[in-house]
Amino acid sequence: MKPIVTAFERSPDRGRGQARDMRVRWALEEAGQPYEVRLLSFKAMKEPAHRALQPFGQIPTYEEGNLALFESGAIVLHIAERHVGLLPDDTNARARAIAWMFAALNTLEPPIVDREVARLVEHGETWYRKRLPILEDRIHGRLGELSRRLGNAEWLDGAFSAGDLLMVTVLRRLNGSGMLVEYPNLAAFVARGEARPAFKRAFDAQLAVFNSASNHR
Repeated sequence: MKPIVTAFERSPDRGRGQARDMRVRWALEEAGQPYEVRLLSFKAMKEPAHRALQPFGQIPTYEEGNLALFESGAIVLHIAERHVGLLPDDTNARARAIAWMFAALNTLEPPIVDREVARLVEHGETWYRKRLPILEDRIHGRLGELSRRLGNAEWLDGAFSAGDLLMVTVLRRLNGSGMLVEYPNLAAFVARGEARPAFKRAFDAQLAVFNSASNHR
């Protein structure tokens, strides 16, 4: 039975591959696992049937047989632990790769999302112009630390892993912001992730959903 992943029927990112189902799609593509997608409207995401899978009314969810999961990081970890290609065989290297997964979601992503929220819903407030530089300074602090750690390496810890996958998807949220320009090694890191055939397949699949929705408006 193919796993089923939920995704936006009409993604607010306009097909740029920044919605969190992209992480799950990419992981499945890296693992060579076929999957199905169930598209949801914003209304359906808040209804009891979906909340039974995702109590917070978000996407993605993942269903495989009698297993149902939510939270993109947990889903990617589940996929990585059960299929080759996303976690090292060595026990210590495996633990480090998982640590990078947590770092992407817990250390890098929160300030980036805070900036996104501020730009979307707070830009009309009188204090917005003072708050935005504070948020961006926080992001630059994390980017600088990550840049120094990555150095000239291709990936975060040896071979490509689920840690790199999640970190690339988090950093891609800065596309269009100009913030990665100051960190050429991070920009190159993201470009390497986007150049992977599995990423391209996942990106094209989610973009096709957006294009189809646009054509039926």
